[in-house]
Amino acid sequence: MYMFRPEIMVFVWLIFSAVGLFSFLSVKTYVDGRRKERESYYKSEIMRRIAETQGAGAPAAIELLREEESIQTRKRLEGLKLGGLVTAAVGIGLMIFLFFADDSHPHVAFLCGLIPLLVGAALLAYVYTMAGRATKYA
Repeated sequence: MYMFRPEIMVFVWLIFSAVGLFSFLSVKTYVDGRRKERESYYKSEIMRRIAETQGAGAPAAIELLREEESIQTRKRLEGLKLGGLVTAAVGIGLMIFLFFADDSHPHVAFLCGLIPLLVGAALLAYVYTMAGRATKYA
C-alpha cells in the first residue's frame, strides 16, 4: 500500500483534474467552432436563396441582415452596460470593505476600490457617449 499515501494521492488527483479540465476545454472549443461554422453556413445559404428569388427577395435579405446586425449591436451594448454596473458595484463594495477593515490607515486603503469603480465608470461612459456614435457610422 505504498502507492496510496495521501501526499502522493493529492498530486495524482491534481494531475487528473488538470488533464480532465483541459480535455474538456479543448472539446468544448472544438464543438463551439463547428457550431458557429454551421450557423454561418446555413445563414449564408438562406441569404443566397432569398436573394436569388424573384421579386422582393434581395431587399428582404438586406433588411434581415440589417436587423440581425442591430440586434447584435444592442446585445453588445447591453452587455457593456451590465459589465460597467457590476464593475462599479464591486469597486464601491471594495471601498466600503477596505474602509472598515483597515484600522491603521482607513483613508488610504479604501482608495484601492477606486480602480474597479473607475473601470466601471469608463465602461458606462463609453456605452452612453461614444458607442452610439460608433454604431451609427458602422
